This record gives sequence, C-alpha cells and structure tokens, in this order.
Amino acid sequence: MIIGITGSFGTGKTTVANMFSKYGFKIINVDKLYHGIYNKNDSLKNRIKKEFGTTNRSQLKKIVFNDHVQLKKLNKLTHPIIINEIKKEIIAIIGKSNKKIIINKNKKLVNGKNNIETKNNVKIVLDVPLLIEAKMQNMVDKIVVVKCNEKTQIGRLLKKGRHTKEEIENIIKSQMPIKEKTKYADFVVNNSKAIKETEKLVKAIASLLQKP
Repeated sequence: MIIGITGSFGTGKTTVANMFSKYGFKIINVDKLYHGIYNKNDSLKNRIKKEFGTTNRSQLKKIVFNDHVQLKKLNKLTHPIIINEIKKEIIAIIGKSNKKIIINKNKKLVNGKNNIETKNNVKIVLDVPLLIEAKMQNMVDKIVVVKCNEKTQIGRLLKKGRHTKEEIENIIKSQMPIKEKTKYADFVVNNSKAIKETEKLVKAIASLLQKP
C-alpha cells in the first residue's frame, strides 16, 4: 500500500507523514530526495543554469515563486527526475519481497494482479508537496491532504525564521489552492489544532487503511 500525503507550504504535511511511521509505514520524504538529487546531478544543474542563469537555490526560489511561467519551466525539468527517484526508493523498500513488481508506462507500480499490494504488505508513505501538480496520483493508493487555517500556516512558517511573510505568501500562491487539492483527497487532516488532535486523526486513518 502506498499513501500520498500532500498539502500546501507550511500546513504540516511532513509532520503528519512522520506520524504514520508509528503504524508501520516507511516514509519517503520527496523534498529531502530532491535535495540529494540536486546536490549530485550535474546534468540537471547544467540545464537549470542554462534556463535560469543560476543554480543557487535561494536565487531560483526568488525567480520561480514570483513567476508562474518560470515555475512551470523548473518543474518540467525536475519532476521527471524526481518521479524516477521515487520509483527507485519504492522498489528499494519493497526489496526482494515481490519479484513481480514492475513499472508500467503510466508510472504506476503494479504486480501480476494489477495493483500495488506486496506479498509482505509493505506500507509506504510518500511525503510530496506537489503530488497533484506533478500528476503523481496514479502512483499511490490513497491521498491524504493536510490543511490548516492560513493564520496558523503563516505563523508557523514565520516562527521558523527562514522566510519573510511576503516570501511565504508568494510560495503559497504558487501552489495549487488547498481547496482544490482536497477534491483529490481520500482523507483530509485538519492540522490547525493541537498536535494531539492531529495524532488522533492520523491514528484513525491508519486504522481504516489497515482494515481488509
């Protein structure tokens, strides 16, 4: 079983994704995966340099989060590489437990029964900020969208001290509106309240997911 967890910038999707580890899910953090790819993939860096004139990530953010056209160009370069790395991570987690696992042309992991169940019931969570935008829905069995109210969202991000309010608002605007994302959700987690309330929601979802 593969679960995709997504949301908007600062809604707490990674916090929620990590909560699933208590219930036997292996976590693939796609942001971390991308950072690793970016640091070692010279071919990607060269293409980004040619397109945007820089490979500095801070400068790139200023370019793409203020210009939707530029963001689409960057995503077109990075998404195929990221998706390929995600597939590798999934197969590495599955290991030799199911030799029938293959990847079809639609990017979905399938076995002989045409689904993504594995013999030893491997459970995986993909923590993917742009799951819907990258059209990765066909790689997961269920989608969990994490949301919170905008005041809480911005407040949490400002508290981290990594971005100004203007930068935060630009990044949020560059992503698909959370209301639109929830249309794709099998489950919605409201992460606006205390962490214990979120943990209760995750526990309930994990319980439902593990039922036959």
